[in-house]
Amino acid sequence: MMAESKISIYPLLTVNFIGTFGLSLVLPFLIFLVERFGGNAVIYGLTASMYPVFQLVGGPLLGRWSDTYGRKKILLVSQVGTFISWIIFLAAMIIPVTKIIDVKSVSLGTFVLTVPLLFIFIARAFDGITGGNVSVANAYLADITSDEDRSSVYGKLSVSTNLGFIFGPALAGILSVTVYGEILPVIVAVLISFAGILMTIVLLPESNEHTLHVVPLIKNSEAEDSEIKEISLPVSNKPGFLEVIRMKGIFRLLVIYFLIFLSYNLFYTAFPVHAANNLKWNSASLGLYFSALSLLLVFVEGPMLSWVSKRYSDYSLLTFGSFMLTVNFVLLVYGTNFLTYISLVFFAFGNGFMWPSLMSILSKTAKKEFQGAVQGVSTSFTSLASIVGLVAGGFMFSFFDTGTFFIAASIILGVFLLSFKLDYSKKEDI
Repeated sequence: MMAESKISIYPLLTVNFIGTFGLSLVLPFLIFLVERFGGNAVIYGLTASMYPVFQLVGGPLLGRWSDTYGRKKILLVSQVGTFISWIIFLAAMIIPVTKIIDVKSVSLGTFVLTVPLLFIFIARAFDGITGGNVSVANAYLADITSDEDRSSVYGKLSVSTNLGFIFGPALAGILSVTVYGEILPVIVAVLISFAGILMTIVLLPESNEHTLHVVPLIKNSEAEDSEIKEISLPVSNKPGFLEVIRMKGIFRLLVIYFLIFLSYNLFYTAFPVHAANNLKWNSASLGLYFSALSLLLVFVEGPMLSWVSKRYSDYSLLTFGSFMLTVNFVLLVYGTNFLTYISLVFFAFGNGFMWPSLMSILSKTAKKEFQGAVQGVSTSFTSLASIVGLVAGGFMFSFFDTGTFFIAASIILGVFLLSFKLDYSKKEDI
């Protein structure tokens, strides 16, 4: 493995920004495309869930491959998959709207399945099955950074993601009002994803060049109890899903991953409906809110986290962040404009401290030779949470209204309580 200090994190952060930027170019008008091509709100939800559904399969596989064949190669596979998916998406914008079948369903509602709509489904599914970029990027950063800098570096990774979500929708709004309409942002997404491929090839060095790992396997019966018999295993002998979740300390962290993403997706599904129906916001007001949130997150996950991570442990920041995020969701329950904007501050500090710290803890808990496999399985847990949250969020809001945010608060409160157990477990291991 290459020395940590010799590899810069900024090429990877740039590649991550490009990926997020490309996706956020299309998200603002995806709902309108789905409806124009014959779908309805339920079909839009299913379209949005295609990525996490297929990432549930692809994430662990690509993560394990990155341990075997190297991070750069698998990250390149993921980038190429994203590029192909945008080509398919662009084809959906160009081909004629040809009806395949009319559907009248009690559960799915009334919609028309058309060829462009089918292409969009395929594009999102293909991007998901090759969507190992998150898990591989996390493993890459674990390869090249020290334990002391890990939380701060993951904060910078989150900053690059949030910057993509700030600039992408803004550029999409500018491009979509030209004479070329919504096809121009999709063309830009294709070009940006191709730029990501080139940057991966040219700028990213390999961070994981092991071909053999010395792995402690069994205790030597002829040695002292404290000694471990070590043998060299080929990297192809990487742990699968069940082996990963049985690793010491990993399963509890994966449960926390699941709970956090479940609450996030309940929020991101329910909040736009709450903003439109209860707060009487328009799309501009909602866009301003999320832009303000992203800007605050850039500040918290950048200079603020870099400062506090040198003074407090990852476990302390996870505990504090989960408490702040719980308060955020409780404030949203009351549904006033004033408390909604106050909650924005709690969200930024809660998420900004909690999420990078949790990624840092997971990377430190997993052994170096298994980073890709562990990060891949964590992607499966987040994908599963995204699927459940996206589907359940709308139904919950229709029954409980702002009570949905209380459910999200209860979930994050569980993370807050589990964080104490994590800290206690860590002390036991020392």
